[in-house]
Amino acid sequence: MTSSLRPHGDRKTPSPPDQQTQPGRQRDAFFDNAKYLAIVLVGVGHAWGQILDGNRTVETLYRVLYTFHMPAFIIISGYFSRSFDLSPKRVKRLITGVVVPYVVFEVGYALHRRFSEDPGNDISLLDPTYLLWFLCALFVWRLTTPIWKTVRWPLPIALVIAALASVTPTIGNDLNMQRVLQFLPCFVLGLVLRPEHFQLVRRRSVRILSVPVVAVSAVVAWWSVPRMETGWFYRNAAVQDTGAPWWSGPVLTLALFGCSVVLTACFFAWVPGRRMWFTALGAGTIYGYLLHGFVVKEGTFAGWFHASVWDTPLGEIGITVLGATLITLLCTKPVQRVLRCVVEPKMEWAFKRDPGEAARGREKRERTEGREPEAARASSGAGEKVSV
Repeated sequence: MTSSLRPHGDRKTPSPPDQQTQPGRQRDAFFDNAKYLAIVLVGVGHAWGQILDGNRTVETLYRVLYTFHMPAFIIISGYFSRSFDLSPKRVKRLITGVVVPYVVFEVGYALHRRFSEDPGNDISLLDPTYLLWFLCALFVWRLTTPIWKTVRWPLPIALVIAALASVTPTIGNDLNMQRVLQFLPCFVLGLVLRPEHFQLVRRRSVRILSVPVVAVSAVVAWWSVPRMETGWFYRNAAVQDTGAPWWSGPVLTLALFGCSVVLTACFFAWVPGRRMWFTALGAGTIYGYLLHGFVVKEGTFAGWFHASVWDTPLGEIGITVLGATLITLLCTKPVQRVLRCVVEPKMEWAFKRDPGEAARGREKRERTEGREPEAARASSGAGEKVSV
């Protein structure tokens, strides 16, 4: 869901030439792999969410997954938002890559519900449907990126904001701001990370240590099932809405953030750094994310998940495989080609041409062709005289 481009590629595991987008810039296989695996976990999590009732084993796995799968995605999004500023080029990309898909799919999900379940369902751009909260959050987070790059203690400030949001029910549901604010520390963490931090968690020692850590997290999740509401993992409400004491909001905010960071590090430790069969799918995760929700919602409306087969171990494995397979297919190139016009539109017609960018492009072409730039010729007296 974010671009896996970086200035100098990966010196240890360079990407092959077919992934170069322009000279000096390569897609990093590690981040494409991480994005693909994270989006598969999103699909699996949404599949498990349909069969939670009375199934302690699935709910245990669900809680472990929901502790880190979206934080991992958000951290990667923050990492690749480090260069965001309010320049026309960045703002244009924010509009075409976030705002336009949000509007298109919000209308699409609203119409889908209208035709499949509720004929009176309204279209509201202020109340994100299902998984579209992430696009709202990404829009807000990226707009505030210059702030986080300016302040001295960005992560502690973000944690304070998240903790305050957890005890402020008056924030309301517009743009799902509770999730925007409570997941904010994960985005800010991505902004402050550097390549060496990812190299640190990918060491063999970390990979080995991650195994008992994940095992302990599964035990804790099993213990928490009858003692803690699953809704805490969604981070979409204040503690007052759950009937819990106010002080539990900041405590759980910090605890969940800490657990998210630890399990995300375990996840990154096992992400391969070389090209795999699924590496190219990492460039299409936004498609899988936005589209698979239609299938999940249609299954909910039509009652597909009420079948008793899902209550058996074989059914649980089957729905896991189906969720992973579906989202994999939706990340493929054919799907990208068909829907690029609404998911990643260029929309050149909607934007003013940036004179500075055009001049820089012209100067770059002239240098590439071995000619002296026009501005330099004018200042040195070469070429036509300039009338004054």
